[in-house]
Amino acid sequence: MILHKGEVLFRQGESGPLFHLKSGLLKIIRIHEDGNAILVNIIVPNEIIPHHSLISPNPYFGTAIALVTCEIEILPAADWYASLDREPHKSRFIALQLQDKLRMMQQRIDQLSAVTPSDKLKKLQQWFQSYISPASLTDVLTQDEIGQFIGLRRETVNRLLRAQAAAVVSRDAQQG
Repeated sequence: MILHKGEVLFRQGESGPLFHLKSGLLKIIRIHEDGNAILVNIIVPNEIIPHHSLISPNPYFGTAIALVTCEIEILPAADWYASLDREPHKSRFIALQLQDKLRMMQQRIDQLSAVTPSDKLKKLQQWFQSYISPASLTDVLTQDEIGQFIGLRRETVNRLLRAQAAAVVSRDAQQG
């Protein structure tokens, strides 16, 4: 299945199949009772989601939206859970998937614990480049989402992005 940028894969609170992201990026947003949407996760290629339903079914924790064009394999829930009983090696596969996600979350903690806001933004940009190059971070996330993801206000993200752009112009002028 192909999902294009901005299209919804599933909605918070719904139940259904699991999904294997073959290519692309998804964002998971959590919508609170007041209607406020918060970016809580980024799903990268080869992840199977939702993570909290890999062993047993549970309603979707958030809403999954394509950040770029994605290729997704649908894994029917009944088939997935039945295969866990028939194929014990899948438990190791699931453990490795969760281990990879924990390592990614450790990188996120590294981004969040950077001392300066500028360093937080740079670390996030570097991480994203491995998935979206040659596009830029602002091609796939809004300034609000960037701020939510690294614990900064949108205004701070805006200021930092403007400063980065000015530095590039200055550097190019010196080299030209």
